[in-house]
Amino acid sequence: MQLKSIQDADLKGKRVLVRFDFNVPLSKTEPRTITDSSRIDQAIPTIKLMLEKGASKIIMISHLGRPDGQVNTKYSLEPVAQYLADKLGTDVVLSESAIDNGVKNLLHLPETKLVLLENIRFIAGEEKNELALAEKLASYGDVYVNDAFGAAHRKHASTHAINAFFKNRAYAGLLMKKEIDSLSSLLDKPAKPFVAIIGGAKVSDKIKTIEKMMVMVDTILIGGAMAYPFLKAKGASIGKSLCSDEDVNLAKHLLAADRGGKIKLPKDHIVSDSLEGAPAPCPGVSIPEHQIGLDIGSATIAYYSDYIKTAKTIFWNGPMGLFENKNFSKGTMSIAHAIAANDKVFSVVGGGDSVAAVQQSGEAEKFSHVSTGGGASLEYIERGELPGIQALKLGV
Repeated sequence: MQLKSIQDADLKGKRVLVRFDFNVPLSKTEPRTITDSSRIDQAIPTIKLMLEKGASKIIMISHLGRPDGQVNTKYSLEPVAQYLADKLGTDVVLSESAIDNGVKNLLHLPETKLVLLENIRFIAGEEKNELALAEKLASYGDVYVNDAFGAAHRKHASTHAINAFFKNRAYAGLLMKKEIDSLSSLLDKPAKPFVAIIGGAKVSDKIKTIEKMMVMVDTILIGGAMAYPFLKAKGASIGKSLCSDEDVNLAKHLLAADRGGKIKLPKDHIVSDSLEGAPAPCPGVSIPEHQIGLDIGSATIAYYSDYIKTAKTIFWNGPMGLFENKNFSKGTMSIAHAIAANDKVFSVVGGGDSVAAVQQSGEAEKFSHVSTGGGASLEYIERGELPGIQALKLGV
């Protein structure tokens, strides 16, 4: 069944209930400010389109952080409401709760177009996919729109159960549609050579993705802490680098299954004696026992860049090192620049850290698609579907 797009919806005079993913990082000190607004920025075209289509009210639902079903002001959506108001140049009213009696009053204020419900995860029923909560939320709108791809892999009340109350009145927002179209392009006859770049910390977190990629792609470039279990599995010494026995066993399993030699590993490293220590080049594959691998080295950058230059399709998930520390950011930034320099490639980056790295590199505009959904993008690639998207199609 096809996903219905908001572009085809009649919204004139209607109250639109829309699920966004405004789960943005906030500063740790008060007043809490948004440190990366990209998830909100990418949702704004959907809001503008709904206003252009004559929606009488837009009631926005989102989560922020993990308050575990309890009210916690640390996770209030107040900074999001303020940011949206500034960006759109109009009032955005934040409700005290997603389900208090005051919400209905807000819906009858003639001058208020945009209402943001307070963090939906303050209510325990959200993560339990509770039908009663979904029904309460559904009473606010005539039409439901899901634009929260980053939450579509969860069976939660505002992404899953709610669809039962909007049969033939549920639509995908512009960002949701863009995410699905871009990720589907990776799954449906991608142009070759297809290169996957997989980084991050743990093999166990991404084993299903790597297994799927081994079938789909021509080459898998491994970087970040992800690389050390593979190197150890091949007999190299990795010093004090991050590595668990479980990950070494998983790496052995993947290397044994890699009959075509698709998995490529670092040839050298940038190391230090601590996470805050001075960086030092480490030529060769093995790392001295007192040092930690924290980035790929210059030989690996050149080696990986050769594959990137000739690629026609690239999927990137996970940084090449501890890029948050400038001393260990060169590998990740170099990969971003190499992908951006290939103007013939269809490139998709997914996952919070790699998206942050691409934004930091200044190359985001040159990527075909920068996904807002970390875990969701990986699950979509693994399974070709997500519970929230299925529910949106079927109205379950």
